[in-house]
Amino acid sequence: MNMLLLKTVVPIWLLTAVGAVLIAVASAPSEYLLYLPVALGSATVVTLIAQLALTRPEGFVDRVAASIAGSFVILAVTTLVLVPFTFA
Repeated sequence: MNMLLLKTVVPIWLLTAVGAVLIAVASAPSEYLLYLPVALGSATVVTLIAQLALTRPEGFVDRVAASIAGSFVILAVTTLVLVPFTFA
């Protein structure tokens, strides 16, 4: 895997994971399904800002796709964990 890909994608994944934990801890269970899509949108915006800030266009699409796909997977797993608490 390309080093630039790792250096620019993994921080987005970590930021998404921190956001997921903050949503789980700081919001009410009835609001989980409201804030998780907001976290994905925020991860997408941060991804685009981070990738456009680089001056290397090579692999732009791969880096953006990896960042957004990883963020989606992290938030999908978080949703699967939190949904039972939402409807309890």
